[in-house]
This record gives sequence, C-alpha cells and structure tokens, in this order.
Amino acid sequence: MSTDLPAVARRADGPSLPAPSAPRRLPLPPLLAALTAALLLSLLCCVALGASGVGWGGTMRHLWAGLSGGTIAPDELPAYTIVWELRFPRALLAAVVGAGLSAIGVGVQAMVRNALADPFVLGISSGAAVGANAVLLFGALGSLGVWALSGAAFTSALAAMALVYAAARTRHGLTPLRLVLTGSAMYYGFSAITTLMVFSADRGEAARSAMMWLLGSLGGATWSSVPIAAAVVLAGTGYLLWSAPRLNALAMGDETAATLGVDAERLRRVLFVVTAAVTGAVVAVSGAIGFVGLMVPHVTRMLVGADHRRVLAVAPLMGAVLLLWVDVVSRLLLAPVELPVGVITALIGVPCFVVLMRRRGYVFGGS
Repeated sequence: MSTDLPAVARRADGPSLPAPSAPRRLPLPPLLAALTAALLLSLLCCVALGASGVGWGGTMRHLWAGLSGGTIAPDELPAYTIVWELRFPRALLAAVVGAGLSAIGVGVQAMVRNALADPFVLGISSGAAVGANAVLLFGALGSLGVWALSGAAFTSALAAMALVYAAARTRHGLTPLRLVLTGSAMYYGFSAITTLMVFSADRGEAARSAMMWLLGSLGGATWSSVPIAAAVVLAGTGYLLWSAPRLNALAMGDETAATLGVDAERLRRVLFVVTAAVTGAVVAVSGAIGFVGLMVPHVTRMLVGADHRRVLAVAPLMGAVLLLWVDVVSRLLLAPVELPVGVITALIGVPCFVVLMRRRGYVFGGS
C-alpha cells in the first residue's frame, strides 16, 4: 500500500510534519543537476579562495598534480601544500559535514515529528563536546596522537547516545516527546560539564581552541579525517533514502503508520541509532555547527514538497553547497583571523528562519 497520502496529522507533542503533498514544487531532475554543478563549482571556489592568494591558475595546476600524481617545481611546493594538503581536504570535509547535517536534520524531524528539531536536539553534540574538551583542555588520550580529538568526541557522543536512549525509553518504547525532552535535558547537562571544564582549565589558548570547536570549525581537516566521515555520512544518508516511504508514514503518526504496515517503534529505534552515529561522526571532525540541520530541510521542503524521497535527494546537496560557502566566508571575512563556522551559519540561519515564519502559506514541515 502506498505511504504517500495527502494528509496532515496534528499532534500535541510538537509542530506537525504533514504528509508529502505540495501544490507547487520544482521538477527534481533539473534541480539535482543544478545543485550538482553548483557543488563542483563551490568545491573549486573553496579551494581557490583564500588569504594566501594562490590564484585560479595555480589552484587548478596543483589540484591536477595531486589528482594525477604529477610533479611540481620545488619553488611551488608551499603553494601546492596549501592547495592539496590544507584547502582541498577542508573543502571536501565541509561538503561532507554539510550533507550529513542536512540529511540527518530531515531524519530527526521525521523521527520526533517536530519541525523545530535538528541533529543536536538529542544531546549527542554536547556529549561529544565533553570528550573533545577533555583532549583540548587537559590532554586526555594523548597516546592516540592526531586521532585523540575525533576519537574522544565520537566515543563520548556514543556514550551520550546510550544515556539518552536509556533515559528516554519506557515499556511503551521511544516516544517523540520523551526523546525531545530527554535530549534537551541532556544537552543542558553536558553543556554545563563542558563550561565547567573550560573555566577550570589553566591554559588560555586551550580554552580558546575549545570555544572554537564548540562553535564549529573545519580548521582541523586532514586527509585522514575525510574518508571516515564521508563513509558514515554516505551510509546514513543511504539508509534514510531507502527508508523515505516509511518516513512519510511515520510523519503522519504512529497509528497511521501502523495501518500502512510500518512498525513505528522499531523504525524510530533504528533512526535514533543512525542519526546519533552520523551526528557523532560529523561533530567529531567539525565541532557543533548549528542551523544547517534545522534550516536546510525546511528550505528544501519549500522547493520540492514534503515527500521524503524528494527532500532527501536534494537536502544533502544543498547543505554541502551551503557549508562550502560558509567556510569561505569564515576564512575571508576577517582574514587572517578565522571565524568559527557556527557563527556564520547562525548569522545566515536566524534571518532565514524569520523569513520562513513570515512567508505566507508556508507551514513548518511543508508548504
């Protein structure tokens, strides 16, 4: 039986997510083609633009040398290092993180049936911050070397996931309202621990690094961090795309989902694990970058409707393009000082959020 029913379910536990029905929406193939082209162009711009002034010609030459295994002149080694070892992995990581946050934002909003939810509503990001700050402020897990920060952040994110799950689950399973309330409570608890750690640290520069990480930063991107994050994001997004028809049913309520043959409790458990794992992996390499996972799903629904098959095809591309340009702005706005990425996303996200609320005919969660 089809799960694409033109209905809107109203619930008391949060703003509703309507079933996929949109009177006006952009055709999907041209939009996907345009976003793919924009993503490739944004990648090149993110690598080429910077305070060092490598230039477009040098950027293309060094990228080709890195991709093809070609040779470069000795005097070009500094520029090659900037392009291939610093900017290119950073640009790739920005695209991966933007795509991951956007896709998981769609999944979380369907899971808790709350249009105000984002990937951080479950408290996973603040849990990851505890582990990351233990490394930045006190040198924990120093034996892991370059893997210490991401390893500690991901491990503490998984621990936070287990704690939220244990606290939110009842004999009736996981309910959207309990997930949101438990995640919000854990968020404030982990944030308090993180703040205490920052104030108790005796190293000023370490505290500054911790604050940069808490607000989101791609400055630590390396070639070793890109493949793992990309693999987790790809797997999580693939699962969400495969589950899109069931997400359509889940968005209309557990009772409606049951009549369509969808086990809402089981699906919500799997979604919880998938969203927590992807959020943990993304936060471990980039810190807590807000507003991407909240805003991109809404903008996407405004363009293509609320059908999760269409939303999940477009949102990752849109999020990747957005975060690439946000990273460019964060590096150039006050160059040579680098701003936290989360500051730029908030400056963009707040006005967009207000515009969406004021837009006539737009209902959060669909058009």
